[in-house]
Amino acid sequence: MVELFHIYLYEPILWVFVFIYKNLAFRDIGFSIFLLTVFVRVVLFPIFYKSAKDQSLMQRIQPKLKKIQEDHKDNKEEQAKQMMNLYKENKLNPFSGFLLLLIQLPVFIALFQIFTKELSTPTFDNQLFLGLINLGEKSIVIAIIAAGLQYLQSKLLLPPSQKDKKEDENQMARVGKTMTIVGPILTFFILMNLPSALGFYWSVSSIFSIVQQLYINKKIPKEL
Repeated sequence: MVELFHIYLYEPILWVFVFIYKNLAFRDIGFSIFLLTVFVRVVLFPIFYKSAKDQSLMQRIQPKLKKIQEDHKDNKEEQAKQMMNLYKENKLNPFSGFLLLLIQLPVFIALFQIFTKELSTPTFDNQLFLGLINLGEKSIVIAIIAAGLQYLQSKLLLPPSQKDKKEDENQMARVGKTMTIVGPILTFFILMNLPSALGFYWSVSSIFSIVQQLYINKKIPKEL
């Protein structure tokens, strides 16, 4: 499994990274990571977009899902059937977020290993971004920026607030809002102890996600 990981993920990403660094990014490590992030996001765009759209839809249809659960609480088979019909009606795959995690996690692990092992090799003779920030070292500032961008991305994922929500639905909204705070805090504490190259990658990727989410929010009706 480890050998397959290196052959089909680690080495191809490293090759692309080195090519970008030597041929496209003027040997600027920050610009190289930016272009690498663009490459990863373009390659995985269909999956990223589908997952983000489905997560937004899941947030919007929560009241309908809750109603189905209450109406058919004594008939689990009918409950499951009605929920599946609701998913089909909205062209929604409730497991797309899990699929994205399965794909994104190995990519992030590969990048983590590359940024921790390869940046100190002679291949990358310049670890400075714009001649100012050493992305091979830890940076609290970049960790804060990455966490802040993730917070903004999470806020955009929440459904539009509605004044006439029931109390139990408001409780669900409070749980969602809590996660928008907990996630970025965890991200900050993780990234502050890692090479800032990872935080820089996370930040650029989050910017892509924010722009993508803004587009999705405009496309999805406020009421479903």
